[in-house]
Amino acid sequence: MFLCMTALELLQQRQIEQLEGEKQSLADSNAELREKLDQKELELKLLIERFFGRRSERFIADPNQLRLEFGDSDQVADAIEGIKQAKQEQETTVAEHTRRKRKPRNEKLPEHLPREVVVVDLPEEQKEGLTPIGYDSTETLIFSPSTLRVRETRYPKYVDSSDSSAGVKQAEREAGLVEGNRYDTSVAAQIVTCKYGYHLPVYRQQDIFAGSGWTPSRSTLLNILVSVAGLIRPLIEYFGDEVRKDHVIGTDDTSVTLLLPEHLPQVDPLDPKSGRVHEVLREARDLGKPSVTAKMWAYRGVHVPLNVFDFTVSRHRDGPDLFLIEHDYQGALLGDCYGANVGITMRSCGTIAHAACVAHARRKVREARFNHGLHADQLLSMFRELYDVEDRGRSLAGSDRLALRQREAAIVWDRIREYLDTRMTNVLPKEAMGKAVGYLNNQWEALSRYLSDGSIPIDNNQTEQLMKQIALGRKNWLFVGSVAAGYRAADLMTLVSSAIRNDLDVWSYVTGVLDALLAGCLDYPSLRPDVWAQAHPQHKRQYRVEERQARAERKQCGRELRRRTHTSGEQ
Repeated sequence: MFLCMTALELLQQRQIEQLEGEKQSLADSNAELREKLDQKELELKLLIERFFGRRSERFIADPNQLRLEFGDSDQVADAIEGIKQAKQEQETTVAEHTRRKRKPRNEKLPEHLPREVVVVDLPEEQKEGLTPIGYDSTETLIFSPSTLRVRETRYPKYVDSSDSSAGVKQAEREAGLVEGNRYDTSVAAQIVTCKYGYHLPVYRQQDIFAGSGWTPSRSTLLNILVSVAGLIRPLIEYFGDEVRKDHVIGTDDTSVTLLLPEHLPQVDPLDPKSGRVHEVLREARDLGKPSVTAKMWAYRGVHVPLNVFDFTVSRHRDGPDLFLIEHDYQGALLGDCYGANVGITMRSCGTIAHAACVAHARRKVREARFNHGLHADQLLSMFRELYDVEDRGRSLAGSDRLALRQREAAIVWDRIREYLDTRMTNVLPKEAMGKAVGYLNNQWEALSRYLSDGSIPIDNNQTEQLMKQIALGRKNWLFVGSVAAGYRAADLMTLVSSAIRNDLDVWSYVTGVLDALLAGCLDYPSLRPDVWAQAHPQHKRQYRVEERQARAERKQCGRELRRRTHTSGEQ
């Protein structure tokens, strides 16, 4: 009997242990599912905000404002309405001293356009006995498709009748982009501008040219692009050397689809990129892939007004290494915290310092505000203070901006450091806010590097905006057909993007550059877009300059309004 009871108790104990194990397993599974649910809810909120929320990352909430619940009584409603009216009156008062009146828009048509006068008069029988006293006039703008014309160049031939062995003599023929000088540089500039300035693929350009009376084949348009790329290659190399003279270079990259070629390119010992190209394409071929994800890099001189693009078959550190380290660059590389950027200091033996983009860190905190709203408000408020300091120092010289940063911004960074160390102990590493905190801790030195150099911007936003030029084109031409086409696209984008940065009419600039290069010009400094603009002020897009100035003034007024409102609210 005793043995039977012991066996029964052991069986019950095992069942209890099994149930407890299943209970713990269910608890662990529930916790894991809860974590996944929270992550999916966060992703859903971010997606909803991305599509329907504000596009600006500007921080609005005030973390120092206490949030109290007063209920929903009539007295509370009256109080809320009174507060709204008082706030509106306060903002109106501040706005009267801050906002500038917009200039009235000039709708008058330009005087330099050719005009024709059309008189719409009364019938003759209705004018009998009437005395004309003047007329009213209206101006109507009329558009016609671009016109094409053919220039026939004749080269007279001469012979010496007394010397039959002298042969035929005639003037030397002009150099052209293609054999026979069949297409003028103006046509080539139009093709380049449309594809890389207006993001129109060649099949759409074919329709545009057809509307003007000439229907070229797509291969003809592509051949002209190839000829232009070959002509400007030495100039693009010069642009790269000029950018590398800048003390600070911003960089970013974006993806482009590269079709796998039928035959793999061989390794060229004179081309440092060819080894990586052969390796990546061979691996894709072995895996049966029809294409690979290549990269288009942008290198933006912060003080040298040039944008240089570079094409690589993968997002490997070979990109910035070949562009910077192999050319003995010394300075600061401003960019995100991708491994190729983070490790460039070590790979360059300290000659290149990585400066991280503060906007990336702020963005990670902003995206995590759904998990820890109070922490996010506090950190975003301090990031706003940093940008306020930059806003006041934007017009200062480098040394004065550095003094301002060290006097005011350094204190804010110390407060951020203290807050991370003392107030965020309840944040788990796997949470979105925990990842943002880890990003700040891991990249602290690179994020605050701008405090020691007044010429380093606080963020890399201007370089990142260059990726829009590639992204818009990518939606139209969809893919890159070959590695050589990728290199050509990078060179042509360099020429067009640099012209846009300097507010030039792209077609006029490209035409001028091609004419100069075909004439044998080797004075590349004169072909830099900022220098070329000084010699050709008529091709400057002055309206772009005025629009940018007006936008900067409006932004400045808005920020000043916010500061004054915030200061008066504290008082």
